[in-house]
Amino acid sequence: MNSNVGSIPRIPELNKRLLFTALMLIVYRLGVFVPIPGIDPEQIVKLFEQTAGGTIFDILNMFSGGALERASVFALGVMPFITSSIIMSLLVKAFPTLEAMQKEGEAGRRKINQYSRYGTVLICVVQGLMLAITLEGGLGSGATVVKEAGWAFRIMTILTLTAGSLFVMWIGEQITERGIGNGISLIIMASIIVGLPSAFWDIIRLINTGELTVFGVALIFILLLAIIAFIVYVERSYRKIPVQYPRRVVGRKVYGGQSSHLPLKTNTAGVIPPIFASSLLIFPATILTFVNVPFLRDTSDLLFDNVIIYNAIFAGLIIFFAYFYTAVIYNPDDLADNLRKNGGFVPGIRPGKKTAEYIDKILGRITFIGAVYVAFVCVIPSFLQREPFNLPFYFGGTSLLIVVGVTLDFVQQVESFLITHSYEGFVKKKGMKGPTRYNV
Repeated sequence: MNSNVGSIPRIPELNKRLLFTALMLIVYRLGVFVPIPGIDPEQIVKLFEQTAGGTIFDILNMFSGGALERASVFALGVMPFITSSIIMSLLVKAFPTLEAMQKEGEAGRRKINQYSRYGTVLICVVQGLMLAITLEGGLGSGATVVKEAGWAFRIMTILTLTAGSLFVMWIGEQITERGIGNGISLIIMASIIVGLPSAFWDIIRLINTGELTVFGVALIFILLLAIIAFIVYVERSYRKIPVQYPRRVVGRKVYGGQSSHLPLKTNTAGVIPPIFASSLLIFPATILTFVNVPFLRDTSDLLFDNVIIYNAIFAGLIIFFAYFYTAVIYNPDDLADNLRKNGGFVPGIRPGKKTAEYIDKILGRITFIGAVYVAFVCVIPSFLQREPFNLPFYFGGTSLLIVVGVTLDFVQQVESFLITHSYEGFVKKKGMKGPTRYNV
């Protein structure tokens, strides 16, 4: 954190944003404990503990912060919105009309976002119906969870879950706009870290029962710290492309001539690939789990019970989305064109097309490194949980990467406020007119 961290209490807008972010997250956590009308909450928790271990339900429950196991109004969480955003991003690349709409500026992007929201509603309706049918069947156990089963309960559940998911989406958007950090990512991170207390209690229980030794606990924490340190190191690393600006003589003054660089993060896509990959696996797997077609159910069981098949598909999706998201946020032609317009050039590379090709080549290499790194971090803990290691990790690599990545992004945005505040104070001391507002 910046050395001016002590100045945080003296920055009104930053305090306001931090308070707003905290309040929105509290509202989200309170909603997790509001059950769907017409069910027995205690019964659903017991059945979930019996039937959901090691299945798709565990993944859904993790991303919803325990809302699924409580059959909460927030049971679907932000995953329908993420899934819809993925589908819309793919459609934009596939259809020139949508791509042209996106390039129209703010109005076009708002239209695309509106389509994503429509898709979110549709996905919520499908998943809500599947969850309602599953609750009526007692999560496959035949137990009575729903007080009065039927279409009245199903429609009520669909409406409740859809409204809950849209409200969570709205909370995320409000945090992004009026708070600190990316709202959707912070909601996912908050959903993950709420499992920490129970994880620590489980470790203590295993030590008391003799199933886990103190040496084993120490080994777990050493591995955990090593993975965190590795994540922080890679997330803070950059590939710097040197940029030179020529000298310009205007009258008696000389401008330019300085050297700079174009920083490209090693992990250009951040935590987006594992979130997208998890969401894309969850949606069809959820449908396969809920339907009563034997072949489809067997396919779902094979996907989530076989660690090799699941992790191979998961890693492949992570690599795909790493390249896909990088291609969305980085355009080598635009970068090369901006350099040319500002008089900058890469030493030894001709401006224009050659510079774009050079940047694209560098971007492709570091994207591959970043994609392999993300896939490795997300997959390796699941193998350590199996024979012959049997290490009791309570958070997978995906969870760890999301928590660390979102935390680093959050800290970076707070630092931007501190830097802006320091600059404003300097300007005021010099008697110059400085900025009157803070921007993230």
